[in-house]
Amino acid sequence: MVALPTVGRRLFTTFVMAASIAVPGVSFAVEGYDGYSRGSDIETPASLKEVGIEEHLGDQVDLDLVFTNEAGEQVRLGSFFNGKKPVLLSLIYYSCPGLCNFHLNGLNDAFKEMKEPLGSEFDHILVSIDPSEGHELAAEKKVNYMEAYGRPEGAKGWHFLTGDEANIKKLAEQVGFKYRWDENEKQWAHAAAAIVLTPEGKISRYLYGIVFDPKVVRLSLVEASNGKIGTVVDKLILFCFHFDPRASKYTFYAFNVMRAGAGLIVVVLAAALIPFWLRSRKELQGDA
Repeated sequence: MVALPTVGRRLFTTFVMAASIAVPGVSFAVEGYDGYSRGSDIETPASLKEVGIEEHLGDQVDLDLVFTNEAGEQVRLGSFFNGKKPVLLSLIYYSCPGLCNFHLNGLNDAFKEMKEPLGSEFDHILVSIDPSEGHELAAEKKVNYMEAYGRPEGAKGWHFLTGDEANIKKLAEQVGFKYRWDENEKQWAHAAAAIVLTPEGKISRYLYGIVFDPKVVRLSLVEASNGKIGTVVDKLILFCFHFDPRASKYTFYAFNVMRAGAGLIVVVLAAALIPFWLRSRKELQGDA
């Protein structure tokens, strides 16, 4: 089953928190945890020493990288970027026994609460980090998640990709996604993050974890689009709030509010004083 009950997913955050503390540079957006290590005497397992996320904010992703979509077609990464819509990118693998599913379930929950369906204002690209996985498995995964999403029109905005080892590694290095094969566990050791890309393919934001606030996801996309998507209200909220990476959410930004208030005061004073100045000028001209 794709969907995970909310209670079960939140219980799982205990495990994720422990994993995030053990992985340098990785933070997870879970309730009651600010996404940063508190400092622990627990030694990082050898299998996780090369795992984590190194943020490359502002870097350009190579849009000429080629992958295979769920239909078995060779596609250029740039074909998903039209210069208008931002893109969410998740590096996962489809046969993952745990974390990938929780990450995607969390995003799916956020997507279901958004007014516009996938593909209208943004796309979500999934790229498997396992070069042995083929498009058949990607297609099966998409079918399962489309059923859980419940909005068929969103299929055009959800892309499940596979690729060869060279292109997977290039993309992972560009976005700072570090992973490795754990021979003992026979699975990939990796972190969990959705990477927000601008309509031109530049890295704008990292959203960590398995539980996502739909408002944070949406505002991150509006911010990445540089105003090309979103309502006037969204843009006003972004003006008054800024992203706090420690809390993985947007927080009140007093300076912008004060600046807006000062600007409003100037407008109000100008509106009140200009008529007075005009009357005074006419009176002076009449006396002359």
